Amino acid sequence: MADELVLLAAELHRAGEAFALATVVRCEAPTSAKPGAKALVREDGRVQGWVGGACAEPVVVREALEALRDGRPRLIGLYGEGRRAPGRTEGLLEYDMTCHSGGTLEIYVEPYLPKPTLVLVGHGPVVETLATLGRAADFVVVPLAPDAVQAGLEQHPLTPRASVVVATHADADEDVLERVLRTDASYVSLVASRRRATVILERLERRGIPAERCGRLKAPAGLDIGAVTPEEIAVSILAEIIQYRRNPKTRDAEPESAETPVARGESRDPICGMIVDHASARYYSEFASQIVYFCCRHCKEMFDDNPEQYRAALSSPV
Repeated sequence: MADELVLLAAELHRAGEAFALATVVRCEAPTSAKPGAKALVREDGRVQGWVGGACAEPVVVREALEALRDGRPRLIGLYGEGRRAPGRTEGLLEYDMTCHSGGTLEIYVEPYLPKPTLVLVGHGPVVETLATLGRAADFVVVPLAPDAVQAGLEQHPLTPRASVVVATHADADEDVLERVLRTDASYVSLVASRRRATVILERLERRGIPAERCGRLKAPAGLDIGAVTPEEIAVSILAEIIQYRRNPKTRDAEPESAETPVARGESRDPICGMIVDHASARYYSEFASQIVYFCCRHCKEMFDDNPEQYRAALSSPV
């Protein structure tokens, strides 16, 4: 199984698909998974492999999806009653082992993300410097001429890991931005003066671009660091892109588009107390005009047999 997962991971990496690999690094009996056991978690929550059952898998999926969002690996500890790790546990995310085995599992979760894409539309010293800086910062740099944007977007679909800088110098700003703002690119900016940026935004709104889409546009592009030369402006733009990628508060402050999925939510399994991520939950029931989520089939079946017995547990805070 481990060999198959390694081959799958290599295949996904070549295809540019994000995933997280979870590996059991330590255990204390009784546990079903042993050191070296692995599972691969995709962005949609699908799991291949095995690192434990009803207690371990929901936690691993939840933390794997978080790792794919923030790009940081993590070490998870699931401990049965009285089995907390002694001494310093800095950097270890601790969870209760809520199933009956009572063992201990420590699992390392590492995200594998494709390189971020930097699409540069236009020409000039700022674009040329950005291309050099972007490659040095390990971006996949895609330069596009304004008249080749449509073909370029078909060849390089813009995902949330894509950043776009438009610098056509008034040649085709509105046309390019109209196309780009309708994509999933997480960062879109325009190299222009504040006055011109205001005019372009008004024109985009008149073209029917929704306000929430126009609100994503960073114009003028770049952090306000007092940049004057084209090289300094390029530095300020790349710094803004990196800040936007790495700082969750910056991303969360952005308005959501109409196509944005329903916000992720969490609740406590009323049977075992496990925290369940709604987006990846496989088991749920409807009771008292609400959806109740479970970590595993066993908990769902226990609840469905006598839901009134667990009514009080539904109000337990996460």
